[in-house]
This record gives sequence, structure tokens and C-alpha cells, in this order.
Amino acid sequence: MTTTRKYFTDGRSGLAMVRQRAYRVREAIKEEISDILKNRLKDPRIGFASVVDVEVSGDLRHAKVFISVLGGEEKKIQTLEGLRSATGFIRSEVGKRIRLRHTPEIVFYLDESIERGVHISKLLEDVKRMEGAGEKE
Repeated sequence: MTTTRKYFTDGRSGLAMVRQRAYRVREAIKEEISDILKNRLKDPRIGFASVVDVEVSGDLRHAKVFISVLGGEEKKIQTLEGLRSATGFIRSEVGKRIRLRHTPEIVFYLDESIERGVHISKLLEDVKRMEGAGEKE
């Protein structure tokens, strides 16, 4: 008689459980880093920055944090430099707030998708106005 071991008793496959855990960790990291940026960092280089998205590796040891910054190009560069210099502090805070075996290495990236969306919206509005003006003539 052979016995089979069931490691996942809730019916989900192992891969689905790993993805669900990665999703939960990703959302927790996003929430905690947002709170740290808002309440704990005092670096004057860091302007109005918000966390847009976080990607974690499958083993949860690396996290890419995508940041959106309000302001000009100079302000974005300064904010990214400030965040990169505060990465150690942010990582230690995340490690204190989220119980993980290994706190992920954090890398910050500038995300300009919101600005691209605003630019495309303005272009579409311009096209609508041009079409509206062309119909009136």
C-alpha cells in the first residue's frame, strides 16, 4: 500500500498558491512603502511621490517599486536620488512591518504612465475640438 502526500489540501495547485502569496506580499509592500513615504521620510529631496505599483520576484527576494512624482524633470530626479539613498531605511521599515523570512531588496523606478495618460487625454480632446470646429464650417 502506497501513501500519497497532499501538500495543498484546499484544492488549489501549488502555483496558484505561490501567485496568491506573491500578490498579497506585493500589495502589503505597496501599502507600507506608501505609508513610509508619507509619514516617516524627512528627506527634502523627496517631493510629492506616490507608489504606483510593486513587482516582486517569485522567491519574494526582490521588489521593483514604481513611483510617480508630481513636478518637473528636476524634481523627479531629486526624488529618485532621495529614495535611492533612503532604500536601506525603507527596507528595514518594511522588514519590521511585514513578517517575511527575507525582506526583499528594493529598487525604485520612475513611472510616467500617469503623465502619458494625461497627455493622450489632452490629444484626444484636441482632436475632438478640431472635428467639432470642422463640422461647424
